[in-house]
Amino acid sequence: MMQSPGATVTHLARSPEKITFHRSELAQIMPVYGRMVALGEWRDYGMSFLKDVAIFAIFRRAAEHPIYRIEKRPALANRQGQYAVIGMDGQVLKRGSDLRVVMRVLEKKLIRAVQD
Repeated sequence: MMQSPGATVTHLARSPEKITFHRSELAQIMPVYGRMVALGEWRDYGMSFLKDVAIFAIFRRAAEHPIYRIEKRPALANRQGQYAVIGMDGQVLKRGSDLRVVMRVLEKKLIRAVQD
């Protein structure tokens, strides 16, 4: 396509990329979630994908605040680690660069729920 002299080309502004969970990350989260649902400890989840963080929120009941949040923040990958499990009160329960290791804090809750 030819342009006339002096014409400018405008490009559509791209929206900022959103951080998401990869399928392999969800494959690590969902088995723990499923076991806790089967025990009646958890009832619902929600996911949010923003430009700097992806959040997997876990709820005891659908109409309340999440009891746990699993966050992925790639900007922290070279510092504290990009994954974190955060409690209802906002306290970071575990942070690291390996999701499987970070998720162990929730698996301890699973073991405790089975023993009760």
